[in-house]
Amino acid sequence: MRYLLLSEANRLCFVSLPEAYMYQLVALIKRLYKEIDKLTSAEKPSLPRLIAECSSIQLYADDCDVLPGLTYVTMLEQRFARLKETQYPLISLLTEIRALQAQLEFLQEEEEETID
Repeated sequence: MRYLLLSEANRLCFVSLPEAYMYQLVALIKRLYKEIDKLTSAEKPSLPRLIAECSSIQLYADDCDVLPGLTYVTMLEQRFARLKETQYPLISLLTEIRALQAQLEFLQEEEEETID
């Protein structure tokens, strides 16, 4: 398992993902940064600041969340799905977010089947 440390709305949080998927999440967030200024929507979703990636954590603060990757990607998808975009092809960004979301959902289903 890998952990991505993000800063968002003046809070720190960790996102936990299997190592094989961490690169995809980091690349997705970097792409969103490159494309966000092209959106014509009056409101633009906030994006997290990438801080660090690590293989283990030991938390001492109660106010720092550790979110499963699927939960975080779903929240990200909801932010972009709410946009009222008229010019920029938002669908391409949503497609990338939803592709990672689908992979993580499949991974979770496989893990649940293994447990059962």
